Order: sequence, then structure tokens, then C-alpha cells
Amino acid sequence: MNAVLAVKQYVSKMIEDSGPGMKVLLMDRETTGAVSMVYTQSEILQKEVYLFERLDSANREPMKHLKAICFLRPTKENVELLIQELRRPKYSIYFIYFSNVISKSDVKSLAEADEQEVVAEVQEFYGDYIAVNPHVFSLNLLGCCQGRNWDPAQLSRTTQGLTALLLSLKKCPMIRYQLSSEPAKRLAECVKQVITKEYELFDFRRTEVPPLLLILDRSDDAITPLLNQNMYLNFAEIGSNIKNLMEDFQRRKPKEHQKLESIADMKAFVENYPQFKKMSGTVSKHVTVVGELSRLVAERNLLEVSEVEQELACQNDHSSALQNVRRLLQNPKVTELDAARLVMLYALHYERHSSNSLPGLVTELRNRGVADKYRKLVSAVVEYGGKRVRGSDLFSPKDAVAITKQFLKGLKGVENVYTQHQPLLQETLDQLIKGKLKDSQYPYLGPNSLRDRPQDIIVFIIGGATYEEALTVYNLNRTNPGVRVVLGGTTIHNTKSFLEEVTASGFRGRSTESSQAAPRSSSRR
Repeated sequence: MNAVLAVKQYVSKMIEDSGPGMKVLLMDRETTGAVSMVYTQSEILQKEVYLFERLDSANREPMKHLKAICFLRPTKENVELLIQELRRPKYSIYFIYFSNVISKSDVKSLAEADEQEVVAEVQEFYGDYIAVNPHVFSLNLLGCCQGRNWDPAQLSRTTQGLTALLLSLKKCPMIRYQLSSEPAKRLAECVKQVITKEYELFDFRRTEVPPLLLILDRSDDAITPLLNQNMYLNFAEIGSNIKNLMEDFQRRKPKEHQKLESIADMKAFVENYPQFKKMSGTVSKHVTVVGELSRLVAERNLLEVSEVEQELACQNDHSSALQNVRRLLQNPKVTELDAARLVMLYALHYERHSSNSLPGLVTELRNRGVADKYRKLVSAVVEYGGKRVRGSDLFSPKDAVAITKQFLKGLKGVENVYTQHQPLLQETLDQLIKGKLKDSQYPYLGPNSLRDRPQDIIVFIIGGATYEEALTVYNLNRTNPGVRVVLGGTTIHNTKSFLEEVTASGFRGRSTESSQAAPRSSSRR
């Protein structure tokens, strides 16, 4: 299962089917993004595609010497624009490909508009999503729900994108969903309806173990998108790559007093010099990038901030966590977003702790001049992903094995204090792969269930996935031979986009400063 390869093969097939000759690729906003993720402009130029245009561009010049390859979403707007295009064609011939299922009535309307008979082909190629990398895809949708319910237009678009992914990977899956999430159940039902309606499209060769689609909700783990963890993983990777690059550079560096005693020596030096110059420039760029990253980390006190955020996400020492958060709120180097983020993490973890000090922390945010929008987002994040709405326990081990693991981890410490957090998805997929994921929490849609452990798994997160979860899926694929996992989401989040998601979903927050009522004392410590 490879999302990038699936979309790339569609684009390659479109270009090949149009035959030899100069071509224009006519797209819309979304298909432009889908194509640009799998093909570079220079790669496409090599296939005689010399022009890239948007169908909705008003200033396109007629170019009758070009063939038009149209790759478009089957929306009403695109169909209407295409009808207008065919009535006054700007190109010699049109090869039309829709990124999803198009209605027969729309095809009829296009045929009626093609009075000059310039359309050579109309097909469905299911590249209706953004392939971020081979095992990750996104729909680039923000604010897909309003409160706890789907925005109808976003539900329709998400259903289309997810079914297109299944069709492009040639999978007709069994479906499981997160029981605590009404949007997850609703999306599962919509996908099932499409599979039933378009049963001929989904009539793929049966496998011994059917593929599985697992639909989750971002609100079950609001911690992961609030962490900076992925930055440190990337930082470490860049640093390691630079070290290797520098060592290679030193080995190849011309000797200062290299003797050029023969024509052959001179020829070898001249041939190798451009490569040496290019390598020198690459090393210089990488060192500059790491230097700037180091400056930002020091300027914003990010190492200390990240250590505390990991403590908030992974440890259960309320007193230490509160003391460390308060200390950082007094540090002028800490940005207002980082300060608010720490308080959000504290609010999610210790929401029902008997000594909860959230009102005081929000007051400290106000005293240090943190913007009102960030202060309100503290309560908005709890409303979005707090204890009341979660179907899973983010912070306490669930069984004897997990408790033992956490105990041993505490004894020996962690390998890297900045990357100790594991997203909830890690445990969910681990249980799924072992055949231990509880039906009571993640039921099947319909009467059937898998008797064997799943091999092909598509996970979709309503409300957006993260790059930390993408790394989790990459590592699971690498360490579990025979298991193939693809992760998708309505979008791919960093902290800022996640907070935009919370706001766009209608969670505005309220004042949680010191006047707020004290938490219930009966809560778990």
C-alpha cells in the first residue's frame, strides 16, 4: 500500500493515454496540490507536458497546438466550467479525468456541450487526496466538525476522499470505528454506503485476510498535536545527516598541496572540482540551517519547555509539573504560545486532580500579557478533548503489562527526555495488530468481524493526524513484517493548525481564571 505511487501511476497513465505531442495539464485547486505532491515540474516536463493551468483561470489563451489533459474533482463548479470550456475549446483535443465518481447526468451534460467533438476520453482516476508520503495521506480540511457533529459539506468531502483512497489502493475493507465518537460512526456509515452503492468498483480480488479501515477521532488524543516532539526528531536527524556529510566532505576534500604532475592529474582535478564545489555548498547550507535552529531553540528556551511538556504528557507527578510550569511562565524567553501550550497540557492531564491549579495558571498567563485568544483556548482545548469526551485513558496504564512497562521505564529512565511521549495511536495499533483491540471500544460496522489478525490497515483520524503519528506508523511498518499500515487524516497538524481546528470546530473557550469554581475533590489523584 503506497499512496504516493497510487496517485503517481494515475498521472502517468493520463499522460501516456494522451499519446505523443505537446500537452497542457488543466487542473483545479485541489488536484493541483495532489499532483504537485507526487511529481516535480521537471519530471512532468520530460513527458511533454509544457503548460500547467487552472480550469478556473479567466485569462487562458487559446492554444490549438496543445492537447489538454484535464484532471479535476467532479464538483458542480468544475462540471459547469468544463461545459463552458467545451463550448469554446481552447485546445485541440481533451482527455478528461475526474478524481472521483461522477454522476451519469454530469457526463451527459458534458457530452451535450461537446458540439465540436473535441473530447477523446472521460475516465475516473481516484486521486482525490493529498499523498504526503507512501504511508500518509491528507484531505487538507480544517474544522470538519461543528461541536460534536459533522459539517455536512465536510462529511461529504471526507467520504469522497476516503473512498477514493480505498479505490486507488484497491481495497474493500471491513470497518471499525471509535465508539465514543459520533462523527467516527457517521463517517463509517457513509463510507459503507458508498461501498454498497458502488459495489462494482469495489469488486477487487479477495484476500485471505480482508483489509481493515479504522476510523478514529482527534479529540481522543489532544495531547499529541500540542507537543514539539517531532521538531526534536527532525533536529536529531538533520544533525546526524550533517555529521555524515561533513565526514564525507573531509574525505573528498582536495589536499592543500595536491601535486598536479601529469595531464591525467590535472584532468582528474578539473573533473572532480565541480562536484567538490557542489558538496561544499550543500554542507554550508545544512550547517546554516542547524545554526539557525540552534539559535531559535536557545532564544525561546525550547529545550527546557520541551522537557516540561514531556513531563506533563508522560509523568504523573502533579506537584513537580505545577512547579515547573509556574517557573517557565515567569521566564521572559518563553513565547506566549509556548506558555499557553504548557497550561493546555497541564489542563488536559490534571483536569480532575484534587489539587488542580488551572485558574491560577490562567491568571499568570494574563499577568504576563498572553493574548486573550490563547487564554480562552486553554478551556476550549479541554472542552474539545477533555476527560468527559475521551473514550481512552491517555495518562494511566490500562493493564498489568502496561503498568510494568511504565514502572521499568521509570527505573531505568528514558533514552531521550525530549522524545519519550508515544501517541495514543501507538497503543491502539499495537493492540489491533495483536488482535487485542476491544470490540466494546472499537466496534465493527455490521455483523461481520475479522477472525485473523489484520495485515492491511488504513487508519483515518477525523480532526487531523500529526507527523509524530506518521512516524509511529512508519516504525510499525518497519518492525512488523507482513503488516502494512497507511495513516490518513482530514489534515496534518502542527500545534498552530490544531488550535485553529479547535476554534473552527466551534470550541471558543471561556474564562478559567481564579474566580472559577474549585474542582471536585472526589476525582482520581
